[in-house]
Amino acid sequence: MFGLSDLLSLIVSAFIILPVVVFFREAGYLIGSVLFGAVNPRVTLGSGPRLFKIGILDVRRYYHLYSWFSYDELKRESRFAYICLYAGPILANLGLAFVINMLLANGIIDWRETFWNRLIFYAFYYALFDIIPMRTTNGKPNNGKIIYDMLRYGRRTDYNHEPFLPSTSESEKLYLQEMEAIQEHEESDPILKEKKARRIKTKERFGRLGQRIYPKRKVKPGVQQQEKAASAEQDCDQKNT
Repeated sequence: MFGLSDLLSLIVSAFIILPVVVFFREAGYLIGSVLFGAVNPRVTLGSGPRLFKIGILDVRRYYHLYSWFSYDELKRESRFAYICLYAGPILANLGLAFVINMLLANGIIDWRETFWNRLIFYAFYYALFDIIPMRTTNGKPNNGKIIYDMLRYGRRTDYNHEPFLPSTSESEKLYLQEMEAIQEHEESDPILKEKKARRIKTKERFGRLGQRIYPKRKVKPGVQQQEKAASAEQDCDQKNT
């Protein structure tokens, strides 16, 4: 029977254990990116509006939902470079699982054993589905499939047209456009206006803590604003002529 203790375990797994494991997985790409000179690397933890950005770490408000690694290009491209890059997440999760398991087995960690066992389970889970070569959503290959094709055929899989790892610069542009669209939608939707008012009250009530939870969105002029400005200029030119 699913009881209160199971609910608490589920909450801990969803909001603590899984984000930690996923973070180690995405950070594993740094192994190859550092060795072969990845330009503009970034580890994004979560989705939605940005909470804060420190160096290569970008943390979003819904940090437990989805995470990814991105870069613009590799300075030293080769078959070995891509094998190391895509093997990084597998090695990171396996290393995490084996180290914690060793600490438990030798009695170095003797508290919250259930917590650590779950962390080991999820680390092996992600490593397993990274190692077995397969295609995922939209025919996109996983890391094991990419490594297999690199070893056998000497090239990365080119079945679909989506990039295996997104570009950091393009991801930032899409983020700014998304935040701009949200701001425009907030001005016309009464429910979103009410949420925005609650965010302002939270900031005033909790001070700096509230500002960290609900940061002010600073959005650079995006594509939509540029198009509006261009159309306005065209209208002015037509009126003048």
